[in-house]
Amino acid sequence: MPIIQNRTYEELTIGETASVEQVLSERDIALFAAMSGDVNPAHMDEAYAEDTVFHEVIGHGMWGGSLISAVLGTQLPGPGTIYLSQTLKFRRPVKVGDTVRVIVTVREKGEKNRVIIDCQCLNQDNDTVIEGEAMVIAPVEKVRREATERPRAVLYERGERIKDMIERARSLPPLKVAVVHPVEENSLGGALGAFDAGLIEPVLVGPRAKIEAAANDLNAKLEGIEIIEAEHSHAAAEIAVKMAARGDVEALMKGALHTDEIMGAALSRANGLRTERRVSHVYVMDTPSYDKLLLISDAAINIDPDLEAKRDITQNAIDLAHALGVTEPRVAILSAVETVYPKLASTIDAAALCKMADRKQITGGIVDGPLAFDNAISKDAAEDKGIISPVAGAADVLIVPDLEAGNMLAKQLDYLAGAVAAGLVLGARVPIILTSRAEGVLPRMASCAAASHLAHARAAAIKP
Repeated sequence: MPIIQNRTYEELTIGETASVEQVLSERDIALFAAMSGDVNPAHMDEAYAEDTVFHEVIGHGMWGGSLISAVLGTQLPGPGTIYLSQTLKFRRPVKVGDTVRVIVTVREKGEKNRVIIDCQCLNQDNDTVIEGEAMVIAPVEKVRREATERPRAVLYERGERIKDMIERARSLPPLKVAVVHPVEENSLGGALGAFDAGLIEPVLVGPRAKIEAAANDLNAKLEGIEIIEAEHSHAAAEIAVKMAARGDVEALMKGALHTDEIMGAALSRANGLRTERRVSHVYVMDTPSYDKLLLISDAAINIDPDLEAKRDITQNAIDLAHALGVTEPRVAILSAVETVYPKLASTIDAAALCKMADRKQITGGIVDGPLAFDNAISKDAAEDKGIISPVAGAADVLIVPDLEAGNMLAKQLDYLAGAVAAGLVLGARVPIILTSRAEGVLPRMASCAAASHLAHARAAAIKP
């Protein structure tokens, strides 16, 4: 363990120095902003200045100034030092990737244990970025002890992995999407955000006047975007589904209408979007405390699925995981317990699904269950219970026993754990982008990105 010790007033000598060196990272900037509340756009926002890259410049070295304080408090004079005043001049900006070397030098010793210390920060080119002086009261008692371990700070960037999924989708050709009844700001804004990001080519289906009014509320332009007139939401759903059945669009996107309206049209036997698979909904969730994307199914379509439906729900989720780049997804079949219990039907279904996977009735993933939620996502919880499983503690996919359990789980992660969720309906001839009407732009864009990954993966799989 390293030792920390101070220099008392009597021990200090004129010209004595101490230094520390550190590289400025984007994480440092975010932590500094979170701690200080300093979200000055000159420090944080690329839109503030034309020549500033996101997080590139942090206000002429305020972070560097905090390093000076750290050296004075831990090295020279060290523990017991009382800060009285500081005067700094910021000569150059400190940028992400810069190596900053802080040097403090004892210049003058005065009455009442006061010490004036020269402070300087140099970058990797040996240019001075900060200079000034500090007045402190030096300690009079000697301190020598083991250094306190540096506090660990956990920095969560909401939706970090979802944003990566969106960025990867931007390299794919835009997906042609019929946006059904986008007559209010959230639904239209999400579609336009995905359009601006190059994720989709939207076709807006609904009452033109209401769509244009929503665009006006958003201060958005609709030039170059096709609008197909539909009198009301039911008609918009019917028109959009027929477009998908004809191959005019590659996906559907729910706007400001009820889920049963769009799904009723999509599942109508006359419209041709049904396949041999049971349709199911999958949430793609980015939860800050989990180290990868987590797929949860089914939390929106199948209320109380039987074993056959759960087989399709599982296969649909595995297929989406493949499209998102997970080569061999680990699938946890959830229940309240991790053992087969005849009085708890979900444990029987879980055991049957595992055997179906063994017999290749479910393919492409590693399936295990029953597993309780904690065992599925926590290695420690699984080890404490003596569970030996390739899925436990490392699940990519969670298959819930019924809609109520799935809906509550997904919304708890969303509202209490800071998750960002994309939502898709699978098992139809085209992906159906299905999010809550209350969702903002990021979840809608993420859902478009997930649909794009899936549609292009399907297209690649059927190419000769």
